[in-house]
Amino acid sequence: MQSRSYRVGVDIGGTFTDLIIVEEGSGAFTVGKVLTTPDDPSQAIEAVLSEALARAGIAPAEIAQLVHGTTLVTNAMIERKGARTALLATAGFRDAVEIGRENRYDLYDLLLENPRPLVPRYLRFDVPERTLADGTVLTALDEQYVERLAGELAAAGVEAVAVAFLHSFTNPAHEQAARAAVGRAAPNMRVSISSDVVPEIREFERTSTTIANVYVQARVERYLRELETRLQRMGVGGNLFLMLSSGGIATVDTAVRYPVRLLESGPAAGALAATAYGQAAGHPNLLSFDMGGTTAKICVIDQGRPLIAHEFEVDRMYRFKKGSGLPITLPVIEMIEIGTGGGSIARVDALGLLKVGPDSSGSVPGPVCYGRGGSEPTVTDADLVLGYLDPAYFLGGRMALDVAGARLAISTRIAAPLGISVEAAAWGIHQIANEHMANAARVHALERGKDPHRFPMFAFGGAGPVHAYRIARALGAPALLAPLGAGVISTVGFLSAPLAFDFVRSWRGQLGALDWAHANTLLREMEAEGASLLEASGVTAGAVRYRREADMRYVGQGHQIRVPLPDGELNDAHLPALQAAFEAVYRELYERLGPPVPVEVINWRVVAAGPEPELQLAVRAENATAEAGDAVKGARPAYFPETGGFTSTPIYDRYRLAPGAQFTGPAIIEERESTVIVGPGARCQIDAQWNLGVDLAS
Repeated sequence: MQSRSYRVGVDIGGTFTDLIIVEEGSGAFTVGKVLTTPDDPSQAIEAVLSEALARAGIAPAEIAQLVHGTTLVTNAMIERKGARTALLATAGFRDAVEIGRENRYDLYDLLLENPRPLVPRYLRFDVPERTLADGTVLTALDEQYVERLAGELAAAGVEAVAVAFLHSFTNPAHEQAARAAVGRAAPNMRVSISSDVVPEIREFERTSTTIANVYVQARVERYLRELETRLQRMGVGGNLFLMLSSGGIATVDTAVRYPVRLLESGPAAGALAATAYGQAAGHPNLLSFDMGGTTAKICVIDQGRPLIAHEFEVDRMYRFKKGSGLPITLPVIEMIEIGTGGGSIARVDALGLLKVGPDSSGSVPGPVCYGRGGSEPTVTDADLVLGYLDPAYFLGGRMALDVAGARLAISTRIAAPLGISVEAAAWGIHQIANEHMANAARVHALERGKDPHRFPMFAFGGAGPVHAYRIARALGAPALLAPLGAGVISTVGFLSAPLAFDFVRSWRGQLGALDWAHANTLLREMEAEGASLLEASGVTAGAVRYRREADMRYVGQGHQIRVPLPDGELNDAHLPALQAAFEAVYRELYERLGPPVPVEVINWRVVAAGPEPELQLAVRAENATAEAGDAVKGARPAYFPETGGFTSTPIYDRYRLAPGAQFTGPAIIEERESTVIVGPGARCQIDAQWNLGVDLAS
């Protein structure tokens, strides 16, 4: 008998942990969903994996690969639960990480709070050394000073050291020597140097990123080793990989070396899943909408690729105000995170206004209707009261929902203070949540030069399909797509990502006066480093693919844009093409060109990636039919303001709707992990990939 082989994707969210197991070759799959265990996320992974394997009759030894995304790094930084860390900086520059860029992210807030550095001032030290901008040494490193200091820090209980010297991206020799000196004096001390973590211009961001990397390193390694141990106890013998914020995957060893690259690993998988489904359905341009229990994430998919940013923030003092968090300079799939999810708490504020979020009930205690001790009304409670959720079919019937408890919480906390009915209060919660997300999505798309009217919405996550119809209508989107298994679809993104890693080198020069020999050397060095890393991770020699980019700007500008570079050796013959590529990207972003001044390159980038994994899910739904009427399993009252309130609404069994099935809203389409709500008059059809498509153009 031929042996079977399976790949597993696991996504840990704020409320639920989702899983998919796919058989290689056949594409047969099974999914799982359990409540997240915040104190030890690996417990939820073991629980959901064990349950899914037993249900599908799969032996743990048949798992060849498990790809995982985690919020551990983000949580450790927000909760300040990393290692006790010190910073070694160039003499005179230890406070740069706190001074930042001296920007006020809110001009009118007189009580403005700046983000607190992960390293307090008493653990930031001036080190005698100085490298100039061109890489020449002005003051040699005092290695004896570093050794004495490292010994004192170790004796004082410091566990980690970040080294970020001025201009180390042009000459890393001093940082490398400082790392060696710390190793001699304190062999057990963890050390990260900025020229290794992010060899890129801009001292404040580079230092902040390096500190974050070493701050969480020990905690990430403990977690990943514990997860490896759990998997080994279960008999899982396959490889464990981690999703990176940039959308690639990496080995455990690489993740331990660069844990800061895991910051946005979970949301990245959702964007990749939307990309894969959109390509298969003929929609290379999409607005990815992932709404779970804690937050909603929105990402623009443009020409079959999610947008990538190279800067983002974590641990913001004000969650939605840029500049109020700790800057991280690393590639990340660009998305906006909104503090609205199924667990978002509703309340009446001091002015008598209804507010929703951003605080969430999470998985503990969860919404009131979960019956786990929650007392504050949430978005999920409102959706239940409105008839959008079946209290007996939540998670396929594995969790009964308390309708009476949800109604009581909304009545006591919202309806009574506002003097309105419970139903009106529930609709207010639902609509305010929708408006929050629609407004955020609109701004996010427009700021990136994209018209939301031209982007169909791809909705997934446990709560996404419940709210997507109203949000898509508010945005003026032409269509809505909801995949089969929408509640766990982000796990598909883990299995559609290749092994990949990003590299960067800062070297400035004007296009007309570049030293092409040096530029080509930088690109070759990054490609060689990428090949070495990926081949050590199991990618065969010759299978590594490279994508080159450069950060370019007009001379005198403060920020730059990413421009694709051609393959091969670059020379003066490429100048017209590079100028044209820069102008094309600039015009797409800003609808105009800049002043007639020279263009310069600031950073050179290479993305090294292995082969794209083949992933074709085989949908085998029993009793599926193209006759939509045969998939109706009942009806229940659901709230639609277009019909004047509660209306008897047909309930469709998602698993019985085969490609070609057509029907018109209002409709409730149920599956085990999610529910799609469609308003009156909307035309719906199941496409060849089993996606539910809703035409919103008319």
